[in-house]
Amino acid sequence: MLKRLFQLSVLCILVLGFEQLYAQKTIIINDTVPEHIFKSDEIVCFEDASNKLTFNEISSPAFHHRFQKNINYYPKNYNRSASYWYRVKVNFTRDLNRPTVIEFFDQITDHIEAYMPDDKGVYNQSKAGADLNFTNRLYRHKNFEFLVNTTKKGEYYYYFKVKSKDQVNVIIVFRTVERFIQYGLTEYFTYGFFYGMIVIFSFHNLLMFIAVRRRQYLFYILYILSVGLYEMSTDGIAFQYLWPKHPVWNEYAYGVALYFISSFGLIFTKELLHVKVKAPRLNQLINVLLIARLAFFLVCLFYNNDWFKYKFLEFIPLSVGFYTGIYIWWKKQYRPARFFVLGYFFLFLGFVIKVIHILGWARHIPGALGYYSLTFGFLLEMVLLSFAIGDQVRLLKKKKENARKQIIKQMQVNADLKDSINRELEVKVAERTKEVQKQSEELLQKNITIKHQNEELLSKNTLLEQQAEEISRMNILLEKDNITLKTNIEKVTDARVNATELDFDEFSQKYPDRDSCYKFLADMKWEHGYKCIKCGNSSYCNGKVPFNRRCTKCAYEESVLHQTIFENNRIPINKAFYLVYLMYNHKGAISSHKLSEKLGIRQSTCWTYAAKVKKVMEERKKDLKGVGKSGWSKLVLDKQA
Repeated sequence: MLKRLFQLSVLCILVLGFEQLYAQKTIIINDTVPEHIFKSDEIVCFEDASNKLTFNEISSPAFHHRFQKNINYYPKNYNRSASYWYRVKVNFTRDLNRPTVIEFFDQITDHIEAYMPDDKGVYNQSKAGADLNFTNRLYRHKNFEFLVNTTKKGEYYYYFKVKSKDQVNVIIVFRTVERFIQYGLTEYFTYGFFYGMIVIFSFHNLLMFIAVRRRQYLFYILYILSVGLYEMSTDGIAFQYLWPKHPVWNEYAYGVALYFISSFGLIFTKELLHVKVKAPRLNQLINVLLIARLAFFLVCLFYNNDWFKYKFLEFIPLSVGFYTGIYIWWKKQYRPARFFVLGYFFLFLGFVIKVIHILGWARHIPGALGYYSLTFGFLLEMVLLSFAIGDQVRLLKKKKENARKQIIKQMQVNADLKDSINRELEVKVAERTKEVQKQSEELLQKNITIKHQNEELLSKNTLLEQQAEEISRMNILLEKDNITLKTNIEKVTDARVNATELDFDEFSQKYPDRDSCYKFLADMKWEHGYKCIKCGNSSYCNGKVPFNRRCTKCAYEESVLHQTIFENNRIPINKAFYLVYLMYNHKGAISSHKLSEKLGIRQSTCWTYAAKVKKVMEERKKDLKGVGKSGWSKLVLDKQA
C-alpha cells in the first residue's frame, strides 16, 4: 500500500512538473508598465492547416495544451496557406485606470482576428488587416490596434488568429493609449521628416535638371520617388492616404515600387558613373539585368503576383550597382563614385540588417534599428547620392574653370603678342615714313621731268588709242581662232583615243578628273532623256553628288554610276576608265601585272576589275563587232539601262 502511494506521489509530482515546465509564461502588467512587446516564450501558437477551427474550439480545454511555444524571437507564419492562432497571457496586478490597446506591427498582414475578454469574461471578436478597407480600423493608424475590453485586476488570455499570403513577423505589443499616442506622433513625425526630405530632394534635383538638362537628375528623382513609394507601401502610409478603400492594391504596390527602385537605380548608376564609357562590360551586364528584371516584373504582374514576395531577388541589382561603383571608383579613379559607393554601402548594410531582423537572427539589435534599417539605409543613400551628384557637378565646374583660366591665359599671351607686334610695326612705320619722305623729295624733282614728258605722251596717246582699237579688233579674231583650235584639239584627242593606244597621261587629257568622267557617263546614260527608275517621272533636279539626278516627284536620287560597269567602284574613276580602255584595246589579253604597272594599282585589284570587264566583253561580243577603237565606251553602260 505504501509503495502504491509512493508511486502515485511521484506520478503527481512528474505531472505537476511537466505542466509547470510547459506552462505559458505570464506577463505581469501594472500602472508602471506603459508598453510591453511580446516575444519568444511569451507567445504560444497553433497552426490550423485546415482553416476551419473556430474560436470556441481553440479556446476549449482540449486545445489548451496543444499550443506550442514559439521558437523564434517573433512568431512567423511559415505555412502561408494555413491560419495561425496565437495566445498571450497577461496578469493585471491591480486595476488599471487608463485604456490600453494591443497592437500588431507588420502592416502587410492580410487578416487578423482578435478575441479578448471583457469584465464578465465574455470574449469579443475584432477584425483588422490589409485586406480590409482602411476606414474599418479602430484607429486611423498604419498599424493594427485592438482595444483591450477590461483592465480589471486578474489574469486574462488573449487569442489572435492571423492569416496572410506573405510571410510576416507577428509582433504583438501591449500599450497604454497615452503611450500609443506618444509613439504614433513620434513615428508620424519621423515619417514626415523622411518623406519631406524625399520631396525636397526631388524638387531640388528637378530644378537642377531644368537648369543643366542632365538626365542623371531626372533618373535620381524617379529613383528616390520610387523609394518613397516603396516605404509608404511597406509601412502602411500609402494605404492610409493613397488608396484606403482599395486594399487589393496592397498586393501590387510594394512589388511595383521595388521594380522601379531597381530599374531607376541601375539606370541612374549608368548615367552618374558614365558606365558605358568607363566599363562597357558592366554596362552590358546592367542592360541584361534591366531586361531580366522587366520580364520578371511582367510575369509577377500578369501571371502570379504572389511572386512579388521574393524581395531577396533585389539583392542582385543592389550588388551589381554596388560593385559597379566600387570598380569605377577603385579602377578608374573617378572621384564622384566614392560618395556613390558609401551610399550603396549603407543601403547594403540596411538591407542585410533587415534580412537578419526578418529571419529573427539578431535578437540583440534594437527593434527600431532592425525594423527601420532599410529606411535608414535609403535615407543615408539618398543624402550621399546627392553628394555624389554635387561632387560630379563640382568636378565639371572645376574643369570648366580650368578651361576658362587657360582661355584667359591664352588671351593674355595673344594680347602681349599683339602689343609686341604693334611696337615692331610702329618702329617699321617710322623707318618707312622717313624713306617715304626722302622718296617724296626725289619725286618732286622727278615731277618736273615727268611734266615735260607728259606733254610728249599726250601727243602719243592719240596714236596709242588708234593702235588700241586695232589690237582689240585683232584680239576678237584671235579669240575666235582659239575656240576653233580648242575644238580641233578635242577632236584630235578623241581621234587618237579611238585610233591608237594612249598612255595614262595622254588619256588623262581627255578625262583628267572625276567630274569629266561623271559628265561623260551622264551624257551617255541619259542621252535619250531622263526617266525615274522608281516612278517613271521625267522631271529631275541636281542630286547631292555632281551629275546625279533626283526625281522631282518621289525624290529618289539616281547615281550617275548606277547601271554602269563602274557601279560600286573602289578605285579612282579616271583609272577605271583607262583600265576599260586598255582591256578593250588588248581584247582582254593584257595581264593584271601589266595593268598594275600602268595604273599604279595593286595587281589583285587589277585582276578583279579586269575579270569583270572581260566578262562584259564576252557578253557583248556581238554588239562590239565592227565598232572599232571607240567600242570601249560601249562597255560602260549596263545592257539593261
